[in-house]
Amino acid sequence: MFRNNYDNDAITFSPQGRIFQIEYASEAVKQGSVTVGLCSKTHVVLVALKRNAEDLSSYQKKIINVDNHLGVSLAGLASDARVLTNFMKRQALASKMTYGRPIPVERIVEQIGDRAQTNTQNYSNRPYGVGLLVAGVDDTGPHLFEFQPSGMTQEMVACAIGARSQMARTYLERNLDAFADCGRAELVTHGLKALKESLNQDKELTVENASVGVVGWSVVDGKKGKLEGFKLYDGEEMGPLLEKALEESGGAKAEGEAEGGEAQTESMDTS
Repeated sequence: MFRNNYDNDAITFSPQGRIFQIEYASEAVKQGSVTVGLCSKTHVVLVALKRNAEDLSSYQKKIINVDNHLGVSLAGLASDARVLTNFMKRQALASKMTYGRPIPVERIVEQIGDRAQTNTQNYSNRPYGVGLLVAGVDDTGPHLFEFQPSGMTQEMVACAIGARSQMARTYLERNLDAFADCGRAELVTHGLKALKESLNQDKELTVENASVGVVGWSVVDGKKGKLEGFKLYDGEEMGPLLEKALEESGGAKAEGEAEGGEAQTESMDTS
């Protein structure tokens, strides 16, 4: 993808004000398998589609537990994600040892953003070729952040990154108003439905290629209860979650077809 003399490093601007190596790193994120994040008033959910390089290999891990209150999902280069998540684990541990409390979600996201942005100031470094969705809870509530290779971070209500993520984003935008009041199970179902929207027609979600991460607060009598630590659902644990999501999506599809058939019958009667 060599374009011109302005893409030899990550510190040189083109005459149009672009840094091409950051754009190349962002392209690596777009080529990665899709991952979806959703946030309600009590929980944050990460849902990811896993890939295997070939039939003989295992599926690549897409969701990583950083701390009891924090986890990330990735799209792009898994090796770069491993470097960033190891850094996040060290920072989370340092916060517990120094201050005796879990690190606030916004602070750790700012730290990885600063680390990534520093790579655009040194000739010998390159941008991280990975995008992250960071899900966590702290004293201020549940949070979902998006991290980009440029070092830019932003808090989101719902987000999808990776290949064919536009289809998932369309679903999220269509159901955005419902997420705030969703419980844990409902939010997971919405995430799996959004992930299913991004699949090719010849592919289906299975216990092998899908994984879910959830973190949040329990609710007791309408009030915030105990912390429900970050829980990763993988393998056979995905079975009940997938069955519920597929049942609901199948029922909604059948209902839509029935309404369409009734409307067509009425139009034929009136004509």
